[in-house]
Amino acid sequence: MSETLIIKNMVCRRCIMAVEQVFTAMGIVPTVVRLGEAVLQRRLDDSERQQLAKKLAELGFELLDDRRRILVERVKAAIIDLLRNGDEELLERIVWSQYLEQHLGIGYTALSRLFSQIVGKTLERYIIEQKIELVKELITYGELSLTEIAYRLGYSSVHHLSSQFKQVTGVTASQFRALHHKVRRPLDEV
Repeated sequence: MSETLIIKNMVCRRCIMAVEQVFTAMGIVPTVVRLGEAVLQRRLDDSERQQLAKKLAELGFELLDDRRRILVERVKAAIIDLLRNGDEELLERIVWSQYLEQHLGIGYTALSRLFSQIVGKTLERYIIEQKIELVKELITYGELSLTEIAYRLGYSSVHHLSSQFKQVTGVTASQFRALHHKVRRPLDEV
């Protein structure tokens, strides 16, 4: 019987590789490891679960057991995955409430309420903050113009992106681009 584990703070490809290495070292063969979760071919016994939790904690991850927190982490992983790996056409026309309902199979109102209770901010605010962190990253790389970044992330205009950027960071995207020291936050701290 398979088992799905939810792993908090697993927000990038390197995180996936680190978690895969933990499984390999423990002799556990996952079916799949993706942002925020791992699907195993079999259920872990209590001893294995404790050992896995300890090894994951050493790397800054947390194995979750609380159903509500698990759902919140799945929401976060879905948002990060789509922003980081989704195609531009999808991001241009995304309706987040519909996407999350379809992806997780739970009504948006319930998801939004639970997310706010557990995280302390609205789902909408979380999505905006994740988008702004990605904008910061793309600006730092210097490969795309603000127009290209706005288009890539589904903003209606550069003005909309810059307005939202300033609301979150206190500076416009253009001002951020001119900074010598660009302050960014890890995705799991957004």
